[in-house]
Amino acid sequence: MVQTIQVRDISLYELEEKFGLQLVTNADFFTEWTDNLPSLNDVEKLSLERVKSNYLNLTKYLPMSEETVKMVVLSPLLDLAGFYQLPFAIENEKSTEISAVDESIIVKGNIDVLVIQKHFWLLVVESKNTKFDVLTALPQALAYMLDTPNIEQPTFGLLVNGREFVFVKLVQQEKPKYARSYALSIERDAEFQQVLSVLKCLSQLILL
Repeated sequence: MVQTIQVRDISLYELEEKFGLQLVTNADFFTEWTDNLPSLNDVEKLSLERVKSNYLNLTKYLPMSEETVKMVVLSPLLDLAGFYQLPFAIENEKSTEISAVDESIIVKGNIDVLVIQKHFWLLVVESKNTKFDVLTALPQALAYMLDTPNIEQPTFGLLVNGREFVFVKLVQQEKPKYARSYALSIERDAEFQQVLSVLKCLSQLILL
């Protein structure tokens, strides 16, 4: 009997057992978040300072909701990285569905934000409330990334809770394999600038 579950209920263990997903710890597998990153100009740095200031101001009152995280932190980053311009397109709450290798489980859900270029999913973004650990979004993001229409190319993900950012890379040739960055903080200027640099790097990858 086929079991249907929501993506929010999936675990890393289930992704490994049912979908053959493997974690790669070799640093050479995911160099896009560290190597040859584009530098930021003064305008971009000032824009990040504004985003950080907005974040710090709003979190004085209450933890930021998922929708507020997307509006205040994520949206400006996607804009600065060029994802609102051609050749990219943005989709919100896109439905996804993946089946286990033995077809015993079907996982369904909706991606928070999806950046697309000619049917290639460049970036899957999963956001959470600031009161949640950013890595709670990892199983969901990986489940979405497994549904990419183009398994010949790597798919990248970004986990966001407003305070921290984690990048993910998934490769699906042969068996699906993934790696992730460590958490980069909005409260550390160098790390927050690195977040934008990585996004700009990813935006350039498919334009080469």
